[in-house]
Amino acid sequence: MPQVARSSSAAAQAGGRSASDQAVVALVQRSKEANAALLRGDVEEYRASVKLTDDFTLMSPFGGTVTRGSDITGERWAAMGRFFRNGTFAQELVESYSSADLVVLVTIERAHVEVGGLPAQDWALRVTLVYRREEQDWRLVHRHADPLAAGISLERSAALARGEAN
Repeated sequence: MPQVARSSSAAAQAGGRSASDQAVVALVQRSKEANAALLRGDVEEYRASVKLTDDFTLMSPFGGTVTRGSDITGERWAAMGRFFRNGTFAQELVESYSSADLVVLVTIERAHVEVGGLPAQDWALRVTLVYRREEQDWRLVHRHADPLAAGISLERSAALARGEAN
Protein backbone atom coordinates (compact mmCIF):
# COMPACT_ATOMS: atom_id res chain seq x y z
CA MET A 1 0.00 0.00 0.00
CA PRO A 2 1.45 3.41 -0.92
CA GLN A 3 2.44 5.81 1.82
CA VAL A 4 -0.16 8.59 2.23
CA ALA A 5 0.57 11.79 4.12
CA ARG A 6 -2.20 13.84 5.69
CA SER A 7 -1.66 17.47 6.49
CA SER A 8 -3.72 20.39 7.65
CA SER A 9 -3.24 23.88 6.26
CA ALA A 10 -0.88 24.72 9.11
CA ALA A 11 1.26 21.63 8.60
CA ALA A 12 1.38 22.07 4.83
CA GLN A 13 2.73 25.60 5.26
CA ALA A 14 5.21 24.76 8.02
CA GLY A 15 8.97 24.83 7.57
CA GLY A 16 11.02 21.69 6.85
CA ARG A 17 8.63 20.40 4.21
CA SER A 18 8.79 16.93 2.72
CA ALA A 19 8.46 16.47 -1.04
CA SER A 20 4.76 15.66 -0.53
CA ASP A 21 4.25 18.79 1.56
CA GLN A 22 6.02 20.85 -1.10
CA ALA A 23 3.70 19.43 -3.76
CA VAL A 24 0.66 20.26 -1.63
CA VAL A 25 1.81 23.84 -1.05
CA ALA A 26 2.52 24.33 -4.77
CA LEU A 27 -0.83 22.86 -5.82
CA VAL A 28 -2.74 24.96 -3.28
CA GLN A 29 -1.11 28.09 -4.70
CA ARG A 30 -1.64 27.00 -8.31
CA SER A 31 -5.30 26.22 -7.61
CA LYS A 32 -5.81 29.57 -5.89
CA GLU A 33 -4.25 31.59 -8.72
CA ALA A 34 -5.97 29.60 -11.49
CA ASN A 35 -9.43 29.83 -9.94
CA ALA A 36 -8.99 33.55 -9.28
CA ALA A 37 -8.24 33.97 -13.00
CA LEU A 38 -11.24 31.85 -14.03
CA LEU A 39 -13.60 33.92 -11.87
CA ARG A 40 -12.30 37.06 -13.57
CA GLY A 41 -13.25 35.40 -16.88
CA ASP A 42 -9.63 34.65 -17.83
CA VAL A 43 -10.02 31.05 -18.97
CA GLU A 44 -6.68 31.12 -20.82
CA GLU A 45 -4.74 31.84 -17.62
CA TYR A 46 -6.70 29.07 -15.89
CA ARG A 47 -5.87 26.60 -18.66
CA ALA A 48 -2.20 27.59 -18.62
CA SER A 49 -2.04 26.89 -14.87
CA VAL A 50 -4.22 23.80 -14.55
CA LYS A 51 -3.69 20.95 -16.97
CA LEU A 52 -6.42 18.30 -17.03
CA THR A 53 -5.80 14.57 -17.31
CA ASP A 54 -7.28 12.65 -20.23
CA ASP A 55 -9.71 11.00 -17.78
CA PHE A 56 -10.66 14.22 -15.95
CA THR A 57 -14.09 14.33 -14.28
CA LEU A 58 -16.02 17.37 -13.04
CA MET A 59 -18.93 17.32 -10.63
CA SER A 60 -20.23 20.86 -10.99
CA PRO A 61 -21.73 22.80 -8.08
CA PHE A 62 -24.90 23.02 -10.18
CA GLY A 63 -25.34 19.25 -10.17
CA GLY A 64 -26.36 17.15 -13.13
CA THR A 65 -24.33 14.57 -14.97
CA VAL A 66 -20.61 14.24 -14.53
CA THR A 67 -18.61 16.19 -17.12
CA ARG A 68 -15.65 14.38 -18.64
CA GLY A 69 -12.51 16.02 -19.97
CA SER A 70 -13.38 14.94 -23.50
CA ASP A 71 -16.64 16.97 -23.17
CA ILE A 72 -14.73 20.21 -22.63
CA THR A 73 -14.17 21.54 -26.13
CA GLY A 74 -12.62 24.85 -27.11
CA GLU A 75 -16.10 26.36 -27.37
CA ARG A 76 -16.99 25.05 -23.91
CA TRP A 77 -13.84 26.65 -22.49
CA ALA A 78 -14.78 29.93 -24.18
CA ALA A 79 -18.28 29.69 -22.71
CA MET A 80 -16.78 29.21 -19.24
CA GLY A 81 -14.79 32.38 -19.75
CA ARG A 82 -18.01 34.25 -20.48
CA PHE A 83 -19.91 32.55 -17.63
CA PHE A 84 -17.73 34.04 -14.86
CA ARG A 85 -17.03 37.77 -14.62
CA ASN A 86 -15.40 40.28 -12.30
CA GLY A 87 -14.75 37.82 -9.51
CA THR A 88 -12.62 37.91 -6.42
CA PHE A 89 -11.47 34.64 -4.91
CA ALA A 90 -10.18 33.22 -1.62
CA GLN A 91 -9.40 29.60 -0.83
CA GLU A 92 -9.25 27.93 2.57
CA LEU A 93 -7.39 24.63 2.75
CA VAL A 94 -9.35 22.35 5.06
CA GLU A 95 -7.24 19.23 4.61
CA SER A 96 -4.83 17.61 2.20
CA TYR A 97 -3.69 14.08 1.50
CA SER A 98 -0.68 13.16 -0.58
CA SER A 99 1.34 10.25 -1.84
CA ALA A 100 4.12 10.09 -4.41
CA ASP A 101 1.73 10.46 -7.36
CA LEU A 102 -1.57 11.72 -5.94
CA VAL A 103 -2.64 14.83 -4.02
CA VAL A 104 -6.14 15.52 -2.71
CA LEU A 105 -7.07 19.02 -1.58
CA VAL A 106 -10.22 19.63 0.44
CA THR A 107 -11.04 23.33 0.34
CA ILE A 108 -13.65 25.98 0.90
CA GLU A 109 -13.67 28.41 -2.03
CA ARG A 110 -15.13 31.84 -1.34
CA ALA A 111 -15.84 34.17 -4.20
CA HIS A 112 -17.70 37.35 -5.00
CA VAL A 113 -18.49 37.03 -8.68
CA GLU A 114 -21.00 37.48 -11.48
CA VAL A 115 -22.06 33.99 -12.60
CA GLY A 116 -24.10 33.24 -15.70
CA GLY A 117 -25.35 36.80 -16.06
CA LEU A 118 -26.57 37.07 -12.46
CA PRO A 119 -25.55 40.11 -10.44
CA ALA A 120 -22.37 39.71 -8.40
CA GLN A 121 -22.92 37.83 -5.16
CA ASP A 122 -20.99 35.81 -2.62
CA TRP A 123 -20.46 32.13 -3.37
CA ALA A 124 -19.01 29.61 -0.92
CA LEU A 125 -18.25 26.16 -2.32
CA ARG A 126 -17.02 22.99 -0.68
CA VAL A 127 -14.47 21.61 -3.12
CA THR A 128 -12.41 18.46 -3.50
CA LEU A 129 -9.56 18.53 -6.00
CA VAL A 130 -7.60 15.44 -6.98
CA TYR A 131 -4.26 15.89 -8.72
CA ARG A 132 -2.20 13.09 -10.25
CA ARG A 133 1.47 13.29 -11.16
CA GLU A 134 2.03 12.53 -14.83
CA GLU A 135 5.74 12.49 -15.59
CA GLN A 136 7.02 15.67 -13.89
CA ASP A 137 3.73 17.62 -13.89
CA TRP A 138 0.70 17.56 -11.62
CA ARG A 139 -2.58 17.35 -13.55
CA LEU A 140 -6.12 17.77 -12.28
CA VAL A 141 -7.96 14.45 -12.50
CA HIS A 142 -11.14 15.36 -10.59
CA ARG A 143 -13.01 18.37 -9.22
CA HIS A 144 -16.14 18.13 -7.14
CA ALA A 145 -17.85 21.27 -5.85
CA ASP A 146 -21.10 21.98 -4.07
CA PRO A 147 -22.67 25.17 -2.72
CA LEU A 148 -23.42 23.70 0.70
CA ALA A 149 -20.69 25.40 2.76
CA ALA A 150 -23.33 27.08 4.93
CA GLY A 151 -25.26 23.82 5.36
CA ILE A 152 -28.89 23.04 4.64
CA SER A 153 -31.65 21.29 6.52
CA LEU A 154 -32.34 17.58 6.29
CA GLU A 155 -35.66 18.38 4.63
CA ARG A 156 -34.02 20.55 1.96
CA SER A 157 -31.39 17.88 1.36
CA ALA A 158 -34.10 15.24 1.00
CA ALA A 159 -35.99 17.44 -1.48
CA LEU A 160 -32.84 17.90 -3.57
CA ALA A 161 -32.19 14.15 -3.48
CA ARG A 162 -35.72 13.62 -4.82
CA GLY A 163 -34.95 16.04 -7.66
CA GLU A 164 -37.25 18.77 -6.42
CA ALA A 165 -35.96 22.20 -7.42
CA ASN A 166 -37.70 24.17 -4.67
